[in-house]
Amino acid sequence: MNFEGFSQSETLIVYLFFVWTLIWKGLSMWRSAKFSQRNWFIALLLLNTLGLLDIIYLFRFAKKKMTIKEIKHWFQTTFIKK
Repeated sequence: MNFEGFSQSETLIVYLFFVWTLIWKGLSMWRSAKFSQRNWFIALLLLNTLGLLDIIYLFRFAKKKMTIKEIKHWFQTTFIKK
C-alpha cells in the first residue's frame, strides 16, 4: 500500500481499522457459513461497515449468538498461549 502523504499515526490508524475489520468479518462469516446462513454470508461478504454489521450479526442475528465469554476464550487461546 502506498501511504504517501499520510503521517505515521494516520497510517497506523488505517492498519488498526483493517485488523479490526478483518477479525470481526472473519468471525461473522465463519459463523454464518457454519450455520448455513447463506444470505447473511453474502451480505457480510459484500458490505464493509468497519465491523459494525459483523458485530450486530454475531450478537443479535446469528443462529447461535456469540457471547462475551466466547470472545474472551477465543482471544486467550489465539493470542495468549501458555
